[in-house]
Amino acid sequence: MTTPAAPAAESARAIAWRRRRAGIARTWHEFATQKIALTGLVLLALTVLLALALPLISDPSGLDVTRVTGTPLSPPDGEFWLGTDIDGRSVLLMTLWGTRISLLVGFCATVLSVFIGTLIGITAAHFGGWVSAVLLRFTDFFLVLPSLVLAIALSAVLPRGIWTIVLAIGVTAWPSTARLVRAQTLTIESRPYIERARALGGGHLHVVAKHVLPGVAPLVLANTTLVVGNAVIADATLSFLGVGDPTAISWGAMLETALNNGAVTRGAWWNLLPPGVAIVLVVLMFTLVGRGLETVLNPRLKGRHS
Repeated sequence: MTTPAAPAAESARAIAWRRRRAGIARTWHEFATQKIALTGLVLLALTVLLALALPLISDPSGLDVTRVTGTPLSPPDGEFWLGTDIDGRSVLLMTLWGTRISLLVGFCATVLSVFIGTLIGITAAHFGGWVSAVLLRFTDFFLVLPSLVLAIALSAVLPRGIWTIVLAIGVTAWPSTARLVRAQTLTIESRPYIERARALGGGHLHVVAKHVLPGVAPLVLANTTLVVGNAVIADATLSFLGVGDPTAISWGAMLETALNNGAVTRGAWWNLLPPGVAIVLVVLMFTLVGRGLETVLNPRLKGRHS
């Protein structure tokens, strides 16, 4: 009696996976029609590849102040294309290696932030009642607090380091994700197939894992790319304010060093422009990709776009 059921179950799984693959292919095709978003994705992929390949194509010894060969605050020339900083280090080399720290902090802080926001948003919408009321008040508390001030306080209290910055950004940037996920979860759980699943004996875990998570995942993905850009800005801001990792080369730390050592008053624009432009470009790439995904995955925007 159990023999026919197994192939039927396998067939149902195969059909489900086929539909998912078709949905992914359809989403990619719609995304690829947006040239600006696709350009942002290509540039972002190249930036990530460059950051990963830096140890293979570049020598980090040039970042050591005891081994530098340049003169302090030297303008751009044939040897140092973007000039040197106050310690004689290549600004180009520092900008390239700063990509690794900025992207690492941005991605890790976003994962933490999106995880917290998704968990709280789904929990609040799915259980409702006093659980929702408590979680919403908790979310509102974080919304009214200045996230930058809270991140500075956490960074000042905890040991200074990259992971402290990740924690500070991650635990302060989740409320917007929580509200977005909660709204989408409420929309999904109002649909008839959720009532059917509960009538057939589906528990909380089944409903959330099989129906809610797949439904909120597309919007969470689109929101994630936008959160990464905000995390990169937050990392640069914290490093610029002097609460970042003092041993790490990041774009915010480069701006802080340039300001503290009189690069502005000395007219050493090459100490300020490269890290500033790098921050703008990376955030712009994430924004283009995020807006493109949002247009494709958000039903309201998708209908307006078409």
